[in-house]
Amino acid sequence: MSNPRNHGHIIGRLANDPKIFTNPDGSKKVLFTVYADRNYTNGHNERDSDGIPMEAFIRAQVQGVGIYSHIHKGDLVSIGYTLRMDRYQKDGKPFFDLKVESQDVSFLESRSTTQARLNERVQAAEAQNRSLQAQVPAQAQVPAMQASPIANEQLPFGGTPATAG
Repeated sequence: MSNPRNHGHIIGRLANDPKIFTNPDGSKKVLFTVYADRNYTNGHNERDSDGIPMEAFIRAQVQGVGIYSHIHKGDLVSIGYTLRMDRYQKDGKPFFDLKVESQDVSFLESRSTTQARLNERVQAAEAQNRSLQAQVPAQAQVPAMQASPIANEQLPFGGTPATAG
């Protein structure tokens, strides 16, 4: 937290597992979305939430991806962030893109809760795989190659045809 004026926290649940991209220089970029509830309810007495796209950068000297390999879809987390404005030109026009850059992650649920959620996802995926495999018809049996009726004939360029066996 180098600049307290440009720092905040978002509390929410991860929309999906983080996506990790490796840059040519060996550094890594991590992208994920956190859904944070709004602090008020709508006309139907429901609380809406907003998906906030987050980025994190990991230097090339760091092995692995740190905490980002331990967070998964559905985890309740607190993300410390800073805001960054990317400025670039595209087709001669200036563009400004506000980025929310993750600085630190804190888990707000116990490890057993997050592990149970992950195990449920694994079991659901395995059940789906089994059902898909059951739908695939058994591969047709390929009949054994039989001797060709021309097996004893001479080929025009000499020799005899090869037989499988």
